[in-house]
Amino acid sequence: MFGLCPFHSEKTPSFSVSPDKQIYHCFGCGKGGGVISFIMEIENLSFPEAVAFLARRANMPLPEQEDTRESKKRSHLLALNRDAARFFYEQLHAPAGERAREYMARRGISKTTATNFGLGCAPDEWSALEKAMREKGYTDYELFDAGLIKKGRNGGWYDTFRDRLVFPVIDVRGNVIGFSGRILGENGPKYLNSPETPVFNKGRNLFALNLAKKSKSGYILLTEGNIDVVSLHQAGFDSAVASLGTSLTAEQARLISRYTDRVVIAYDNDAAGQKAAQRAIAILEKLDLKVRVLQMSGAKDPDEFIRLKGPEAFERLIEGSENQTEYLLAQIAKKYDLKTDAQKLDYLREAEELLARRPSAAEREIYCRRIAAEVGISPQVLIGEVDSRRKRILRRAEKTEGRGSPERGSQPAERQLRYDDPASAVAEEGVIRLLYLEPELASSPRLPAPEEFSSPELGHIYAALLRRLREGKAVTADVLGGELESAEVSQLVSILQRPEALASSSRALDDYINRIRERRRAKEQGLDPMQIYQQRKKELENT
Repeated sequence: MFGLCPFHSEKTPSFSVSPDKQIYHCFGCGKGGGVISFIMEIENLSFPEAVAFLARRANMPLPEQEDTRESKKRSHLLALNRDAARFFYEQLHAPAGERAREYMARRGISKTTATNFGLGCAPDEWSALEKAMREKGYTDYELFDAGLIKKGRNGGWYDTFRDRLVFPVIDVRGNVIGFSGRILGENGPKYLNSPETPVFNKGRNLFALNLAKKSKSGYILLTEGNIDVVSLHQAGFDSAVASLGTSLTAEQARLISRYTDRVVIAYDNDAAGQKAAQRAIAILEKLDLKVRVLQMSGAKDPDEFIRLKGPEAFERLIEGSENQTEYLLAQIAKKYDLKTDAQKLDYLREAEELLARRPSAAEREIYCRRIAAEVGISPQVLIGEVDSRRKRILRRAEKTEGRGSPERGSQPAERQLRYDDPASAVAEEGVIRLLYLEPELASSPRLPAPEEFSSPELGHIYAALLRRLREGKAVTADVLGGELESAEVSQLVSILQRPEALASSSRALDDYINRIRERRRAKEQGLDPMQIYQQRKKELENT
């Protein structure tokens, strides 16, 4: 079965699912695996968590012994984060939270809103959280792994978050995975986020998406700051989210696309915010999301706009927001003085480049006519220029796609993997494919050691496969997913998609092994790998 890939933007289906083989594979981006791998990728879960996710869905009990050290560690970290969030929440309502409550009052954050977001306070003390968590049985090393304490210069420990209004970061499954803190005093950065941990990746999560996913608005409101999000939700705009101290990432965009096909960007009204909006548009467009951009006047951010002008004015701002093409053209126009002919020409060149990359012919024509009227030229002239530029762009893309060394086609589609020696890698893939399809070949005494593989990733796949076969265990893309990285599982599935003549599998295995060792010897002797590759390619073509 074929459909559009959920992992990258495409208009022609290249995502295949084989019910017989119980695998999926995208011929475009290279993603592949089984049902467990799919859940790991789409839900951002570890292997044990994906197994548990599917077991709950199928109402199947999980044997206790299936817990691994990794899954236990993640569960323990999540429990620690939950207890830390409760501690911060309690401190907000204790005497230590007075400054945080005063700050919330100045920003107009109500008690109800604070409760909905689970806001808390990190006391202005060096080790308040550490002491509280120790009393609950957590060790300093566990607190360090969770990013909640840091090591001091003299060997002691101190709290990461001190004298801050604390925003728990909660994922879409309701787990507290990290924290963001707004400084209350003068010392330290304005905002501080948890470091990367086994349960927290700031580039793959969005603040308040756990709440925004329930919104009925039909769009996600993308902002830059936690306070903006809190203020917007309080004002009734319950689809607001924010990235966590980084520009919008491709992973965050894919996360958004799971809940909506419409995004309204409400970034700060300064130069940095406008640049960030343009970067976000480029990322969101790749997923075919419909994007609009707010243009705020008289306020630097959504929080200030709502406090000064009210929710109704912000609603009108959303209704009058520009789509991505209008916004980008307006940003280009700001750079030029359209009263002079030279500046008009510069403006037209940049606008032509933008419009030539728009996929819709109707959209290109509409904006060509609008721009032509602005600068006082014939619409047909501009339409012709844009069409010519678009043809050049498409020709360049075709050449780039077909350009490269002979081994280009031998490189894995998964971009995280690259073969230093494609000639050897093709043979290494062949060994893996034959062992997967003909498990009895695992008893061959000629099989190479994993260290003989030129690709460390293929060597890792081969080692895991060979070990399971020699132990008499089942071999599927799903069970191997417990030992392999997601990119390696994708590459394994890609390898299995290629044809293999099994009528003479033993002979084919010997040929692959000979090529691996021949290539290894050539490398040790310093021979030119490209010449060897060309020679081997001709031999393969002749056979």
